[in-house]
Amino acid sequence: MIEPLGNQYIVARPVYTESTFSADHRKLDRHHATVLDRLRPCCRCSSKRIKTIGLSLLPITSWLPAYRLKEWLLSDVVSGISTGLVAVLQGLAFSLLVNIPPEYGLYAAFFPVVVYFFFGTSRHISVGPFPVLSMMVGAVVSRLVPDPATFLGMAAAGTDNTTSLDQQRVVVASTVTVLAGIIQLALGALQVGFIVIYLSQSLISGFTTAAAIHVVVSQLKFMLQLKVPAHSDPFSIFKVLQSVFTQIEDTNVADLVTSVIILVVVFLVKEVNQRFKAKLPVPIPIELIMTVIAAGVSYSFNFKDRFNVAVVGKMPSGFQAPTLPDMNIFQATIGDGFSIAIVGFAVAYSVASVYSLKYDYPIDGNQELIAFGLSNIFGGSFKGFAISTSLSRSGVQESTGGKTQIAGILSAIIVMIVTLAILFLLEPLQKSVLAALALGNLKGMLMQFAEIRSLWRRDKYDCVTDEWEAVNGRLRGGGHPGSPATTSRLSSSVLPGRSPKCSVLANVGQSNVYKNRKDYPEIYEPEGVRIFRCPSPIYFANIDFFKKKLIDAVGFDPVRVLRKRNRALKKIKKLLKKGQLQLTPKGFLCTSDNLKDSDDELDAHEAEELDRPIGPSDLPADIDWNADLPANLVVPKIDTHSLILDFAAVSFLDVSSMRGLKSILQAFVRVNVEVYITGADGDFIEKLERCDFFDEEVKASIFFLTVHDAVLHALTKRDGGVSKLPPFQERVCTPDFALRRNGALRNRECLVRLSFIHSIVSIEHLLRAEHCTEPVGEFSVTRNRPVPSPYRAYGLEGETDVQLTAPSDLPPPFFFKKKTGIR
Repeated sequence: MIEPLGNQYIVARPVYTESTFSADHRKLDRHHATVLDRLRPCCRCSSKRIKTIGLSLLPITSWLPAYRLKEWLLSDVVSGISTGLVAVLQGLAFSLLVNIPPEYGLYAAFFPVVVYFFFGTSRHISVGPFPVLSMMVGAVVSRLVPDPATFLGMAAAGTDNTTSLDQQRVVVASTVTVLAGIIQLALGALQVGFIVIYLSQSLISGFTTAAAIHVVVSQLKFMLQLKVPAHSDPFSIFKVLQSVFTQIEDTNVADLVTSVIILVVVFLVKEVNQRFKAKLPVPIPIELIMTVIAAGVSYSFNFKDRFNVAVVGKMPSGFQAPTLPDMNIFQATIGDGFSIAIVGFAVAYSVASVYSLKYDYPIDGNQELIAFGLSNIFGGSFKGFAISTSLSRSGVQESTGGKTQIAGILSAIIVMIVTLAILFLLEPLQKSVLAALALGNLKGMLMQFAEIRSLWRRDKYDCVTDEWEAVNGRLRGGGHPGSPATTSRLSSSVLPGRSPKCSVLANVGQSNVYKNRKDYPEIYEPEGVRIFRCPSPIYFANIDFFKKKLIDAVGFDPVRVLRKRNRALKKIKKLLKKGQLQLTPKGFLCTSDNLKDSDDELDAHEAEELDRPIGPSDLPADIDWNADLPANLVVPKIDTHSLILDFAAVSFLDVSSMRGLKSILQAFVRVNVEVYITGADGDFIEKLERCDFFDEEVKASIFFLTVHDAVLHALTKRDGGVSKLPPFQERVCTPDFALRRNGALRNRECLVRLSFIHSIVSIEHLLRAEHCTEPVGEFSVTRNRPVPSPYRAYGLEGETDVQLTAPSDLPPPFFFKKKTGIR
């Protein structure tokens, strides 16, 4: 093999059209699956398929039999109790957003959890009230049951005119919840869970941030104890603020002071929990602590009579009988029901995806739709309101050691105990305390305002279309996902590019042409190099599809491989420290016969560490992960050392997909797979630089002009400067192109015609000092002189024409190096 001394090459091949190239290289006529071909397997019926569908509809049948009773039960019990207490307080607080009595918030915190326990696929999310959804349901309630007028549709529906205002609002809230559940169930049954991908992260972020502002404004009347009428017309937020400021002199000072104290303490303690979560065994349950203190102080000093504060008051114990939804309300709230269904599922699925990736287990979007649909239908029938998942409550469930939804069902039991037995203890609690607790849970959403400036700097289009659309929509009283403005935006991105036809490329014709490896019978794939092509723009709607196809192409998930390696590395260090493992010149030597590769469950902090590369700094030697490991450790072996992404057709990359692309590239780099990107446009690279895409792991030097450049670089880097390519049989070709004496291409009257395609040669190498040479541009060729083995030269059509052939044990040709060397 000839070592290259430079980085320049020239390719010798004919000028091809697509048709001539396909004909010369015998392109295969492949059958592409039609819609009927894809639907046919779904219509087949067998006992095995029925069993599979049945088990998929009840995920509990897969994880409950594998439940580790001794290892997980105690953690789930502790987590369930902690989460249940938080769920009680959040249910009471978020009921104020719906404009219904507080006890109905407990119904929303109990019934949906029981249903999700059987039908949900996530092990760590806590199902229950969510402030944004509560606010959306409250907007519907305020519109249909304005204060103090009577809802117009009740009389037509045959409802008793003497029904109280609160009962009317409960009927509206429960009916729109059932409607949202029916929509979610229908979408899940139709297998359209992918619809959530059309809500970009920027859009969801902008919507939730604007909704948080709406929640803050709506809770001012409880914190100040003012009689502010509900508004549901456009720009209602400004009318609410006007009502608040016109009555500001009537503020109840006791409620104001109490709510401010609660709010400040909750914000500070939540910040402590966030900063010191690695050191704290469990997060400080500040909501519970402040609620107990506030209820005790209010009862002891009789705040209701002394300061005329508004308290929760008497709440009936127990649960109420289920009721049927009002069909007239269905007709008036179909748009709101669709919006609530989509937003609730989008939030829950995004949180569930975080935990599924963190703890390495799958979740099913369609099954999640079914689970939340049934949860909302069941909860709405018992007069609850729409639910999703709260990030803060799910964080409590996970950080306190929750392993499965056993913790969720235990939290529901805590809610049930409070509802049946000790609800009277919360009667002296001020409503201003509940309002402050509701605002305390909006800290993360309000902090998203800091991202607007960064998003504007990175991508002004995304900032305007997502953030402003969501914020402006909420200010106008609509604009949530599902509204006409958002629907038109989503419909414009549904069809194009959702599922691009990605492919794995291989070299065809032994030149610099790379095509889909499935289309040609004779291909060359460099060992250890995988070439992946994406033929469409990458944006928020197809980034997950892109990542899935990329993982399928390389044959392994780099995140899972990294976790396995880091877990094995930790165990090796531990065994070395105990003396149960020794490192010898031939490898690791086990000194104990009782070593097992146990799959212990990790806590939250350890799981986060597995996502970061852990260097073997404490080991006396590097570990070959493709060799046999000691102690029966099993780590997936990787035969890919370089990944090349052909982005010649990727003309666009938005901010949301940029995060996903960087995460997958970092994962490959961390498992020692070199990543290169080819064919990218200059504006594309400039945008990445502007968005701070590059760091110590993903560097700007990964970009190459062509796939061939990247292949040659990868092979040379891997082999230490020598490109090792497999042998091909000897083959004599017709002349392909010519060189002028100044190195430029010329026509067939050329003096020198090089027809060498099947070997990579250095003409300089072919010549020895004793041979006569003649320079042609920057190249040299022999003139009717024998060339040393293993190459031969033949004089054709005069003294200056040379044809080169290679024996079968030489590598395939790709190019001629200038003056020196090959690859």
